[in-house]
Amino acid sequence: MNRDTFKDHFSSRAEGYAAFRPTYPAALFAWLASLASGRDLAWDAGTGNGQAAVGLAAHFARVMATDASERQIARAMAHDHVTYRVGRESASGLADGACDLVTAAQALHWFDVAAFFAEARRVLKPGGAIAVWTYAQPSLDDPAADALLQGYVRLMDPYWPPERAMVETGYRTLPFPFAEVAVPAMDLEMHALRHEVVGYLRTWSAHQRYLTEHADDPVEPVAGALAAVWPEGERRRLHWPLFVRAGRLTAGR
Repeated sequence: MNRDTFKDHFSSRAEGYAAFRPTYPAALFAWLASLASGRDLAWDAGTGNGQAAVGLAAHFARVMATDASERQIARAMAHDHVTYRVGRESASGLADGACDLVTAAQALHWFDVAAFFAEARRVLKPGGAIAVWTYAQPSLDDPAADALLQGYVRLMDPYWPPERAMVETGYRTLPFPFAEVAVPAMDLEMHALRHEVVGYLRTWSAHQRYLTEHADDPVEPVAGALAAVWPEGERRRLHWPLFVRAGRLTAGR
Protein backbone atom coordinates (compact mmCIF):
# COMPACT_ATOMS: atom_id res chain seq x y z
CA MET A 1 0.00 0.00 0.00
CA ASN A 2 1.64 3.18 -1.20
CA ARG A 3 0.64 6.48 0.40
CA ASP A 4 2.97 9.18 -0.82
CA THR A 5 0.73 11.98 0.47
CA PHE A 6 0.37 12.36 4.21
CA LYS A 7 -3.32 12.49 5.15
CA ASP A 8 -3.41 14.60 8.29
CA HIS A 9 -6.57 13.68 10.19
CA PHE A 10 -5.39 14.84 13.59
CA SER A 11 -3.39 18.09 13.58
CA SER A 12 -6.58 20.14 13.94
CA ARG A 13 -7.46 18.03 16.98
CA ALA A 14 -4.08 17.78 18.64
CA GLU A 15 -5.29 19.47 21.82
CA GLY A 16 -8.27 17.15 22.18
CA TYR A 17 -6.14 14.14 21.31
CA ALA A 18 -3.74 15.00 24.13
CA ALA A 19 -6.55 15.63 26.62
CA PHE A 20 -9.02 12.84 25.92
CA ARG A 21 -7.36 9.85 24.26
CA PRO A 22 -6.85 6.83 26.55
CA THR A 23 -3.42 5.81 27.79
CA TYR A 24 -2.02 2.32 27.29
CA PRO A 25 -1.67 -0.19 30.13
CA ALA A 26 1.67 -0.43 31.92
CA ALA A 27 1.55 -4.21 31.40
CA LEU A 28 1.85 -3.67 27.64
CA PHE A 29 5.12 -1.77 27.95
CA ALA A 30 6.57 -4.24 30.44
CA TRP A 31 5.78 -7.08 28.03
CA LEU A 32 7.29 -5.19 25.07
CA ALA A 33 10.47 -4.57 27.04
CA SER A 34 10.72 -8.30 27.79
CA LEU A 35 10.36 -9.03 24.08
CA ALA A 36 13.05 -6.57 22.95
CA SER A 37 16.67 -7.52 22.30
CA GLY A 38 17.93 -4.85 24.73
CA ARG A 39 16.86 -1.70 26.55
CA ASP A 40 18.92 0.97 24.78
CA LEU A 41 16.74 2.48 22.04
CA ALA A 42 13.11 2.20 20.98
CA TRP A 43 11.50 3.99 18.02
CA ASP A 44 7.81 4.89 18.28
CA ALA A 45 6.44 5.80 14.85
CA GLY A 46 3.28 7.87 14.48
CA THR A 47 3.65 8.86 18.10
CA GLY A 48 0.87 11.46 18.15
CA ASN A 49 1.19 13.25 21.47
CA GLY A 50 3.65 10.67 22.80
CA GLN A 51 1.41 8.35 24.81
CA ALA A 52 3.27 5.19 23.80
CA ALA A 53 6.66 6.90 23.76
CA VAL A 54 6.38 7.94 27.40
CA GLY A 55 5.24 4.44 28.35
CA LEU A 56 8.29 2.97 26.61
CA ALA A 57 10.57 5.45 28.39
CA ALA A 58 9.97 3.61 31.65
CA HIS A 59 11.89 0.66 30.19
CA PHE A 60 14.32 2.06 27.61
CA ALA A 61 17.27 4.40 28.02
CA ARG A 62 16.24 6.34 24.91
CA VAL A 63 13.06 6.62 22.86
CA MET A 64 12.91 8.27 19.45
CA ALA A 65 9.32 9.34 18.76
CA THR A 66 8.29 10.56 15.31
CA ASP A 67 5.09 11.84 13.77
CA ALA A 68 4.33 13.50 10.45
CA SER A 69 2.14 16.10 12.17
CA GLU A 70 4.08 19.13 13.43
CA ARG A 71 1.17 20.13 15.64
CA GLN A 72 1.01 16.73 17.32
CA ILE A 73 4.74 16.86 18.04
CA ALA A 74 4.34 20.37 19.44
CA ARG A 75 1.74 19.01 21.88
CA ALA A 76 3.71 15.89 22.84
CA MET A 77 4.36 15.01 26.47
CA ALA A 78 7.87 15.95 27.56
CA HIS A 79 10.09 13.25 29.03
CA ASP A 80 13.83 13.20 29.67
CA HIS A 81 14.26 9.89 27.83
CA VAL A 82 12.13 10.79 24.80
CA THR A 83 13.30 12.74 21.75
CA TYR A 84 10.57 13.97 19.41
CA ARG A 85 10.97 14.82 15.75
CA VAL A 86 8.68 15.41 12.81
CA GLY A 87 9.04 12.57 10.34
CA ARG A 88 7.19 10.02 8.27
CA GLU A 89 7.01 6.32 9.04
CA SER A 90 9.45 5.63 6.21
CA ALA A 91 12.12 8.05 7.47
CA SER A 92 13.06 7.57 11.11
CA GLY A 93 16.43 9.30 10.77
CA LEU A 94 18.00 6.43 12.72
CA ALA A 95 21.09 4.43 11.81
CA ASP A 96 20.97 0.90 10.47
CA GLY A 97 20.57 -1.66 13.24
CA ALA A 98 20.14 0.97 15.96
CA CYS A 99 16.90 -0.13 17.61
CA ASP A 100 15.98 -2.80 20.12
CA LEU A 101 12.26 -2.18 19.57
CA VAL A 102 10.01 -0.48 17.01
CA THR A 103 6.39 0.36 17.81
CA ALA A 104 3.36 1.95 16.17
CA ALA A 105 0.40 2.62 18.47
CA GLN A 106 -2.99 3.23 16.82
CA ALA A 107 -1.09 4.53 13.79
CA LEU A 108 -0.29 1.73 11.34
CA HIS A 109 -3.53 2.15 9.38
CA TRP A 110 -2.48 5.71 8.45
CA PHE A 111 0.95 4.57 7.21
CA ASP A 112 2.41 3.34 3.99
CA VAL A 113 2.60 -0.06 5.64
CA ALA A 114 5.19 -1.63 3.35
CA ALA A 115 7.46 1.42 3.67
CA PHE A 116 7.16 1.38 7.46
CA PHE A 117 7.97 -2.31 7.73
CA ALA A 118 10.97 -1.81 5.44
CA GLU A 119 12.22 1.04 7.64
CA ALA A 120 11.65 -1.06 10.75
CA ARG A 121 13.71 -3.89 9.29
CA ARG A 122 16.48 -1.44 8.46
CA VAL A 123 16.72 0.11 11.92
CA LEU A 124 16.18 -3.00 14.05
CA LYS A 125 19.07 -4.92 15.52
CA PRO A 126 19.21 -8.64 14.69
CA GLY A 127 16.69 -10.20 17.04
CA GLY A 128 15.08 -6.81 17.69
CA ALA A 129 11.34 -6.68 18.19
CA ILE A 130 8.44 -4.85 16.58
CA ALA A 131 4.90 -4.38 17.85
CA VAL A 132 1.92 -2.62 16.29
CA TRP A 133 -1.39 -2.25 18.03
CA THR A 134 -4.83 -0.79 17.61
CA TYR A 135 -8.19 -0.48 19.31
CA ALA A 136 -11.57 -0.08 17.68
CA GLN A 137 -14.91 0.86 19.20
CA PRO A 138 -15.32 1.41 22.94
CA SER A 139 -17.94 0.20 25.39
CA LEU A 140 -19.19 1.60 28.68
CA ASP A 141 -19.98 -0.69 31.60
CA ASP A 142 -23.18 1.27 32.35
CA PRO A 143 -25.93 -0.15 30.06
CA ALA A 144 -27.91 3.07 29.62
CA ALA A 145 -24.85 5.16 28.80
CA ASP A 146 -23.44 2.43 26.57
CA ALA A 147 -26.65 2.29 24.52
CA LEU A 148 -26.19 5.99 23.73
CA LEU A 149 -22.51 5.48 22.94
CA GLN A 150 -23.25 2.60 20.56
CA GLY A 151 -25.84 4.72 18.78
CA TYR A 152 -23.14 7.29 18.11
CA VAL A 153 -20.77 4.53 16.94
CA ARG A 154 -23.35 3.41 14.37
CA LEU A 155 -23.96 7.00 13.25
CA MET A 156 -20.24 7.47 12.59
CA ASP A 157 -19.78 4.22 10.64
CA PRO A 158 -20.17 5.79 7.15
CA TYR A 159 -17.73 8.62 7.93
CA TRP A 160 -14.56 6.70 8.72
CA PRO A 161 -11.70 7.04 6.21
CA PRO A 162 -11.17 3.80 4.25
CA GLU A 163 -7.94 3.07 6.12
CA ARG A 164 -10.04 2.45 9.23
CA ALA A 165 -11.02 -0.98 7.86
CA MET A 166 -7.64 -2.28 9.04
CA VAL A 167 -8.57 -1.35 12.60
CA GLU A 168 -11.81 -3.31 12.49
CA THR A 169 -9.87 -6.47 11.62
CA GLY A 170 -7.24 -5.85 14.32
CA TYR A 171 -4.55 -5.66 11.59
CA ARG A 172 -4.95 -9.42 11.07
CA THR A 173 -5.31 -9.17 7.30
CA LEU A 174 -1.95 -7.39 6.83
CA PRO A 175 1.23 -9.22 5.79
CA PHE A 176 3.61 -9.17 8.75
CA PRO A 177 7.22 -9.73 7.59
CA PHE A 178 8.63 -10.69 10.99
CA ALA A 179 8.81 -13.85 13.08
CA GLU A 180 5.48 -13.41 14.84
CA VAL A 181 5.07 -14.17 18.53
CA ALA A 182 2.01 -14.85 20.67
CA VAL A 183 0.66 -11.81 22.50
CA PRO A 184 -1.03 -11.93 25.92
CA ALA A 185 -4.63 -10.68 26.03
CA MET A 186 -4.88 -7.06 27.15
CA ASP A 187 -7.61 -4.44 27.33
CA LEU A 188 -7.44 -0.69 27.17
CA GLU A 189 -9.54 1.18 29.70
CA MET A 190 -10.13 4.49 31.38
CA HIS A 191 -12.38 5.42 34.29
CA ALA A 192 -13.79 8.52 32.70
CA LEU A 193 -15.94 11.46 33.61
CA ARG A 194 -18.83 12.21 31.28
CA HIS A 195 -17.17 15.28 29.74
CA GLU A 196 -14.04 13.21 29.01
CA VAL A 197 -16.06 10.71 26.97
CA VAL A 198 -17.73 13.58 25.10
CA GLY A 199 -14.32 15.10 24.39
CA TYR A 200 -12.99 11.73 23.22
CA LEU A 201 -15.83 11.37 20.70
CA ARG A 202 -14.76 14.65 19.11
CA THR A 203 -11.23 13.34 18.48
CA TRP A 204 -12.46 10.73 15.98
CA SER A 205 -11.49 11.28 12.36
CA ALA A 206 -15.06 10.23 11.48
CA HIS A 207 -16.36 13.16 13.52
CA GLN A 208 -14.10 15.52 11.61
CA ARG A 209 -15.40 14.21 8.29
CA TYR A 210 -19.02 14.45 9.46
CA LEU A 211 -18.53 18.14 10.22
CA THR A 212 -17.26 18.78 6.69
CA GLU A 213 -20.50 17.35 5.27
CA HIS A 214 -23.14 18.57 7.75
CA ALA A 215 -23.99 21.77 9.60
CA ASP A 216 -24.63 20.10 12.96
CA ASP A 217 -22.26 18.59 15.52
CA PRO A 218 -23.39 14.98 16.08
CA VAL A 219 -21.81 14.90 19.53
CA GLU A 220 -24.20 17.53 20.93
CA PRO A 221 -27.32 15.31 21.17
CA VAL A 222 -25.24 12.46 22.57
CA ALA A 223 -23.77 14.76 25.22
CA GLY A 224 -27.26 15.90 26.21
CA ALA A 225 -28.62 12.37 26.40
CA LEU A 226 -25.63 11.20 28.44
CA ALA A 227 -26.22 14.02 30.92
CA ALA A 228 -29.66 12.57 31.63
CA VAL A 229 -28.26 9.17 32.69
CA TRP A 230 -24.77 10.03 33.93
CA PRO A 231 -24.18 12.65 36.66
CA GLU A 232 -21.11 14.81 36.15
CA GLY A 233 -18.46 13.92 38.71
CA GLU A 234 -19.10 10.17 38.52
CA ARG A 235 -16.57 8.00 36.74
CA ARG A 236 -17.60 5.13 34.47
CA ARG A 237 -15.39 2.45 32.95
CA LEU A 238 -14.80 2.96 29.23
CA HIS A 239 -12.92 0.07 27.63
CA TRP A 240 -11.66 -1.23 24.30
CA PRO A 241 -10.20 -4.58 23.20
CA LEU A 242 -6.52 -4.05 22.35
CA PHE A 243 -5.26 -5.84 19.24
CA VAL A 244 -1.49 -6.35 19.09
CA ARG A 245 0.76 -7.95 16.48
CA ALA A 246 4.36 -8.47 17.49
CA GLY A 247 7.43 -10.25 16.22
CA ARG A 248 11.20 -10.26 15.92
CA LEU A 249 13.64 -9.58 13.13
CA THR A 250 15.33 -12.89 12.36
CA ALA A 251 17.70 -14.01 9.62
CA GLY A 252 14.95 -15.98 7.91
CA ARG A 253 12.36 -13.20 7.94
